[in-house]
Amino acid sequence: MLEERIYKDYIEALKSHDKQKADFLSFIRAQIKNRAISLRKEKLDDREIIGVLDKQRKQLEEAKESVSSSGRQDLIDNIDKELAIVKGYLPEPLSEEEILRIVDDVISQLNVTSIKEMGKVMKEVISRTSFKADARKISEIVRRRLTST
Repeated sequence: MLEERIYKDYIEALKSHDKQKADFLSFIRAQIKNRAISLRKEKLDDREIIGVLDKQRKQLEEAKESVSSSGRQDLIDNIDKELAIVKGYLPEPLSEEEILRIVDDVISQLNVTSIKEMGKVMKEVISRTSFKADARKISEIVRRRLTST
């Protein structure tokens, strides 16, 4: 289970005196616990934990964009290290070709012909990709496919 893997890595970081990694994993564990509390659950399943991690990944990427203009290399390095930690727990992202294949499959299965039905396509594609692709990228591809048909 993913939560147990995060905990083991946290303990390992403590033992190896990797303060930044230990602090960050402690923060992630707190985020997971807070999400479980908000859902009124004892524990989250792996899919829900991936959701927490994906949200954290997006926040870190946004922070990196805003910090990159400041020229503070130390902050950028810290964000990069935290991003690497988070990405280590996330499933491998799908390539654009794989997303295109899924989008084309969904469009043909649902027999969608207009951009007005983009919501139906998006819902199905996102359920099939489950955190393996960014929703913005999916939206861009679906929009391209539906406007070109």
